[in-house]
Parts: sequence; C-alpha cells; structure tokens
Amino acid sequence: MRIAALVAGVVLSTSVLAQAWPARPVKFIVPFPPGGATDIIARLQAAKMSEAWGQPVVVENRAGASGAIGSVAVAKSDADGYTILMGTTSTHAVSPAIKPNLPYTLDDFTAVTLVATFPNVLVAHPGTAKTLQELIALIKANPGKYAFGSSGAGSSTHLTGELFKQMTKADVTHVPYKGTGPLLNDLMGGQVAFAFDQITAVMSPVQGGKMRALGVASAERNPALPDVPAIREVLPGFESTAWVGILAPAKTPAEVANKIQAETKRVLALPDVAQRMKDLGATPVASTPADFSAFMKKDMEKWRTLVQTANIKIEQ
Repeated sequence: MRIAALVAGVVLSTSVLAQAWPARPVKFIVPFPPGGATDIIARLQAAKMSEAWGQPVVVENRAGASGAIGSVAVAKSDADGYTILMGTTSTHAVSPAIKPNLPYTLDDFTAVTLVATFPNVLVAHPGTAKTLQELIALIKANPGKYAFGSSGAGSSTHLTGELFKQMTKADVTHVPYKGTGPLLNDLMGGQVAFAFDQITAVMSPVQGGKMRALGVASAERNPALPDVPAIREVLPGFESTAWVGILAPAKTPAEVANKIQAETKRVLALPDVAQRMKDLGATPVASTPADFSAFMKKDMEKWRTLVQTANIKIEQ
C-alpha cells in the first residue's frame, strides 16, 4: 500500500508540475552571439511562447568555446524546464564527435524537439568555378594547389569540407578561420577557393554576386536557392544538414518536455513564423523528444565515423 501511495504521489506531483509549468520566467540559452540563425530562430520561438504561456521566455546569449559555455550552463541547471538550450549541429553532434575532452555529453541533456534544419552551402569565389562539376575537376587536376575555408577547426563547416574532400578524393588544404565573417571576407577576396557555410550566412553575398553557390548539402534542393543543385546530384550520398533544436537538463520531467515540444510545433505552423523560416532557408520540423534524441545520436555517429576514417585531430 505504501509503495502504491508513493508511486501515485510521484505521478500526481509530476502531473501537477506539468499543468502549472511555467509558473515563472523561462531562460532560453543561445550558446552563440546574437544575430546568427540560431539566435534568430530562438527569439522567434521565445516571443510566441511568452504570448501563449503568459510568462517571459528570456533569450540569453552565452557564447564561447564553440557553444560549450552555454551548453554546460544548461546541463548544470535544475531539471525543471526553466532553463532550456537552443542546441545545434556543432554543440550536439560535431563537438561530441571530435572533442574527447568536451565538458558535457548527450546524456547530460533531455532532448525536447528538433526545431528546424537548414543546409550548408558550397560557395566559391566567382573566378574559381561556375559549376560543382567544374570545381571538382579543378581541384582533382591540381592536387595541393587549392584550399577550402571553414568558420573554425572542428566546426560543422570544417567537417562538411572534410566530407567533401573524402568523397571527391581531392587533395585540398583546410584553412580554419575564427568565425563566418572572416571566412567569407577571404573567400570573396580569393584567399580560399571554396567553403561550406550555412545558407543564412551566404544568401546575401550570393545574391549580390560576390560569391557563387555551387551546391546545397541537403538531400534536396532548397527553395531559397532553387537553381542551385543538391551536391548529392553529383556526389551520391553526400549530405550535411545543419540544425537547431531545444534541449533541457537531463531528468527534466517528460510532461514538461512534451509541453515545450507541443508549443514549438504550434509556433512553427504560424504563418508569420513559417514565412520567416522560409526566408532563412530553414525547414521547420518540431519532432518528438524521442525522434530528436535518435536524430542527434545518428548525426553524431556520422561525424565520429568521418573523424576516425579521415584521422582528423583537433587541439583541445
């Protein structure tokens, strides 16, 4: 009888928690600086959540260490849903795959929902190549002559470039930069031949003719760049999709995680949000917690396999 009463009490208390939640402001951590796609999408989400819940959902940018500082802050927070994270490909797939001393693991988090995906785009200086086929032929015919840039060693853009290098069997040099801004500036100046970066970062210079988009790394063409082929049309099986998703500290009650997921799904279906996501080149998802958890693990293993087969080393 006592055990049954205890179990009933636990079930009741978690149910009451979910019904009452949120009873105070929610802190939404973005582990990168303001202005990027992760920050923009988090702020879109937070504003609509605040309206629906009658409680402030406050976005806080905690940048540094490739997203590790903000991620650790959430992992160490109370597991009550009042501190959540907008995680990304970099923080919860690439970094765990390539950095053995990362101060957190996927087990430190509760997967809530995959919010959206958006492709990395292969961009080149206009004078380098006009098509993806032309670029591949060029770098294979000139081993060691050309370099590709990335927004940082161990970033998702770096590993996407390594995947491209591996699948084309081309001898190209990796040049890491400290962020997207310096990378794209050097690409436009011709210091590196090509690079991968997220569609949100390259749309403006591509439309302005300062660089050429040769391929999108998603499974299909992106509506924001309808005339740009998917790279897998030339390299079968190639795919590198960036993503953002909501995570909470490990052991956050399932009822709370489900409530956040349901609200995310509602928000992403709103016409103004859907249009903004389209403008960003993002594809809304709003997956279940279980599906998001499986998605992250699969993505991390993909990059871990690449790191091992390509023998990629990153200094900690």
